[in-house]
Amino acid sequence: MTQGAGQGPEVVRTATLRDFRVPAYVHETGPYAQSTPPGEGARPAEGPAEHPSADYGSGDYAEEYTPTQRDLPVINRGDTLQVAVDPAAVAAPQSADGPGPLYVVGDVHGYLDQLVAALQEQGLIDAAGNWSAGTARLWFLGDFTDRGPDGIGVIDLVMRLSAEAAAAGGYCKALMGNHELLLLGARRFGDTPVNSGAGTATFQAAWLLNGGQKTDMDRLQDHHLQWMARLDAMEQVDGHLLVHSDTTAYLDYGDSIEAVNDTVRETLTRNDADECWDLFRKFTKRFAFRDDGGAEAVRELLSAYGGTRIVHGHSPIPYLLGEVGSEDGEDGAGPAVEGPHLYADGLAIAMDGGVTMAGKLLVQQLPLDS
Repeated sequence: MTQGAGQGPEVVRTATLRDFRVPAYVHETGPYAQSTPPGEGARPAEGPAEHPSADYGSGDYAEEYTPTQRDLPVINRGDTLQVAVDPAAVAAPQSADGPGPLYVVGDVHGYLDQLVAALQEQGLIDAAGNWSAGTARLWFLGDFTDRGPDGIGVIDLVMRLSAEAAAAGGYCKALMGNHELLLLGARRFGDTPVNSGAGTATFQAAWLLNGGQKTDMDRLQDHHLQWMARLDAMEQVDGHLLVHSDTTAYLDYGDSIEAVNDTVRETLTRNDADECWDLFRKFTKRFAFRDDGGAEAVRELLSAYGGTRIVHGHSPIPYLLGEVGSEDGEDGAGPAVEGPHLYADGLAIAMDGGVTMAGKLLVQQLPLDS
């Protein structure tokens, strides 16, 4: 973690980001197999398109969808982020009566420096990276690793803040994202073939295609694996139904929050490669709330699990809006995301600002002022 450079009234944090482009191909078997890289005589693989906002159509992924191709492109990042932090203004409001304010964090995907800067901007951590928000409540919506440079560093930070927040009377908690399932599967099952629904696939191949970083796998330890495997899939807080994925697939795992969380944990405990793949596949679906029928899909989940609004990550806001930056980075501007996206008749809040495509890593206090 980059430490503050100054000792005066203002600390400037600088994070230099490298290019972490994911290869657009991988060697695997089945209908998506490619024996040579694209552009060298390979036949384009069939299956999901690279740009879901344009090609996947309305609503959720088709039932037969299987993530055996790269799910979303990774945009080149070469920027330097500078965030000014006033140490005198980094304390979030504390409440002597009842719980403190509620915050949610969108997909981080290994961008540790952006996460630290966003948490500091909201007053949740101080210039040294320690919890400074007292009784505040902080929820991460999943997807800590892959695509970005330091997924294990992100997990270590969240685990440490969980202990520090609890000691201060608040809390820092996290949900299970599809990339946690992907990393767990890649470590547990590697190249073991699974029934993908569209031929043979492996967790290792899917992990590489969807941004798996060798440095994360090399640094992954047992306590990281245990922490990920115990994460809840959903929770309701202050009328907000918190989930990772914008899909109705949660309904396949139980008719209550407790049932869904228990079923997901039990599935991971059984350690069956095909069962874990099906869980990962369903949690990778997206866009159920976006188009015609989206509000009804949200209402179906709220009816089953409670709450008045659903808050999710997973699908980057630029895709939900149909505003995707240049994949080759030529325009240099990146998607213009300033905050969460409220949609589906005001029933859904999207929190993935698209940090992997030079967007914004979002940390937002709830409720929204709308």
